[in-house]
Amino acid sequence: MTTNANVPFSKANRKLTLQLSLFALGSLLFGFALVPLYDTICDIAGYGSRQNLTQASNGVAQQTSRTDAVSREITIEFVSTMPTVGEWEFHPTVTSMKVQTGKLQEATFVAKNLLAQSATAQAIPDVAPRSAALHFRKTECFCFAPQHFEALQERELKVRFIVDSELPEDVDRITLAYAIFGVSRKVAAVK
Repeated sequence: MTTNANVPFSKANRKLTLQLSLFALGSLLFGFALVPLYDTICDIAGYGSRQNLTQASNGVAQQTSRTDAVSREITIEFVSTMPTVGEWEFHPTVTSMKVQTGKLQEATFVAKNLLAQSATAQAIPDVAPRSAALHFRKTECFCFAPQHFEALQERELKVRFIVDSELPEDVDRITLAYAIFGVSRKVAAVK
């Protein structure tokens, strides 16, 4: 038998259970909504997305050159960042260069291990604006694999690239940015 004293608690428990279930369902739906929301924000901001990275890697594999396309001059800017302060020194040898579309180009960055022990670094690239990412093809890059440095070692790292002649007309400047991170010994050993 149920007493009258338990009736308000039972109704309160059902109401709370319903509210918590609705909150959980709303959280689940919000998680699914984040994927297209992320892509939309990347489109608006002109920043790379997962779709761009997939399409760009497919574009490198299917690299084609059109001889009938018109070559034009554009500016490439080079940017470097180091999220871990005090472990690495990393910068481009030039901050920008003018290049012809459709031609193989080369740029160099200088990296230095500031630690008193050997270390491995991994560079993560980004190309902006987003519309240029599919037309910027790296043929050789230090970012393809982790780079091992001895204690206090400094060296030049090269990137070779081609800017496709089919680059949209409204793009006259591309930024190639790299962030360099120290990699744990376990990850470096897998190399």
